[in-house]
Amino acid sequence: MDRRKFLKNAGAAAAASGVSAPAVITSAMAQSRAETLLIVSESGPNNLDIHGVGTNVPGYEVSWNCYDRLISHEMKTGPSGQPYYDREKFKPELAEDMNLSKDSVTFKLRKNATFHDGAPVTAKDVKWSLDRAVSVGGFPTFQMKAGSLEKPEQFVVVDDHTIRVDFLRPDRLTIPDLAVIVPCVINSELVKKNATAADPWGLEYTKQNTAGSGAYKVTKWTPGTEVVLERNEAWVSGKKPAIPRIIWRMVPSAGNRRALLERGDADISYDLPNKDFVELKESNKLSIISTPYSNGIQYLGMNVTKAPFDNPKVRQAVAYAVPYQKIMDAALFGLSKPMFGASPGGVKEAVWPQAAPYNTDIAKAKALLAEAGYPNGFETTLSFDLGFAGINEPVCVLVQESLALIGIKTTINKIPGANWRTELNKKEMPLFTNVFSGWLDYPEYFFFWCYDGSNSVFNTMSYKNAEMDKLIAGARATAAAGDKAAYEQNVKGFVDLAFSDVPRIPLFQPYVNIAMQKNVTGYQYWFHRRLDYRALVKA
Repeated sequence: MDRRKFLKNAGAAAAASGVSAPAVITSAMAQSRAETLLIVSESGPNNLDIHGVGTNVPGYEVSWNCYDRLISHEMKTGPSGQPYYDREKFKPELAEDMNLSKDSVTFKLRKNATFHDGAPVTAKDVKWSLDRAVSVGGFPTFQMKAGSLEKPEQFVVVDDHTIRVDFLRPDRLTIPDLAVIVPCVINSELVKKNATAADPWGLEYTKQNTAGSGAYKVTKWTPGTEVVLERNEAWVSGKKPAIPRIIWRMVPSAGNRRALLERGDADISYDLPNKDFVELKESNKLSIISTPYSNGIQYLGMNVTKAPFDNPKVRQAVAYAVPYQKIMDAALFGLSKPMFGASPGGVKEAVWPQAAPYNTDIAKAKALLAEAGYPNGFETTLSFDLGFAGINEPVCVLVQESLALIGIKTTINKIPGANWRTELNKKEMPLFTNVFSGWLDYPEYFFFWCYDGSNSVFNTMSYKNAEMDKLIAGARATAAAGDKAAYEQNVKGFVDLAFSDVPRIPLFQPYVNIAMQKNVTGYQYWFHRRLDYRALVKA
């Protein structure tokens, strides 16, 4: 393959509990431990298929490591000195070459690529997989739409090892969107054998079984307890991974996860409380890496279709009542970037994330609440994802205490992680905290997902504003056209509008915090914030 040509084209297109170590370790045990990476986390996947209904964030990790995509990203040096995905540069995965034209992009597939069951990967599998992604609805279909990938007719089989993607419109997000988790390539014949008339895409089968060609395959999954993955020895879409086996255990107690790390019984954990990460870094016994989420914030969302949050003054009152600095100090221990306290006078830069012009001002919050017709406050519920309780619970307790100062009485609603995405998408929760991080690191991509009135997935506040939709569409069009001045005007416009209408209140830009044994190396930061097992090495 002409790698230089590939990169040139791509660059242009982008314009439970733990088990203690035994007292006596035999050589066989030591060898097995050396070949196994043990990960502990608070919660695990609820679905092995990224196209599944309500697949949670841990489910992304399985899909990323068990399925291939046509292309992926090159690495660069990140803000903490670690490898970090380069949004502008791409590399081959299942495609060994790509040819870009004005109206389409054509991919040549590796002829020796096979699925986990040994079946060859063909262009028909790629088309079926892309057809599935744009047709199943929900998150996968909206993700594809974010890159103007919307119709099965766009995906054309040229021959057994050549697939063409036709463009609907100029969109700088199209090629990057082919490198995210959703357009994964699935063993179509295997899945079709396990599909039914009621489930033509075989979602029930792929919920519990992996059907990919990726570097790892799931050999055992006990929901809520453990996932076991084995290396695919026939993988040809990259360098053979160094670690043969991954055991990923769900250990709900943060204290137990920390103890497992400190004893050396676990190799990696990435969702400890921030206080633990600070203390572990100071002890210098583990490798601790902290990286800001790319294109991501944690926010308080309010359902704007239901009283009292249908009133902008109520939403602004809540924004002035949030105890921002207390959250930074008491819940985050400084391991996040503040998204509050910007100077008034409008947005100055066409960037995202950026701080909102709100600070804690209880007097102003009370006045706004009175103007909105709620001088004595009201009662509501404040919901969070229990799968990430380490941050969410202290944040909610601090918000609850502060809202009480202006008369808003909140009952905290803890939703199990396996159910969170489903409950979020029902759009019935009046007040909640959540994290959203845009896979494509562009402001218009974030806003398409979170503020566009047509988006039924992550516009979790049910917010609709025709001017907002116009500004987002304008940014996408001017970015594709290379009109920098018009693009920046649109971006500033939609950020300003988001801050004044405030359907969601930015709190902070979280950090991905990883704790690893010092003999584990190769960690890479990816847009999806999950582990890439393929690059990890255990000495």
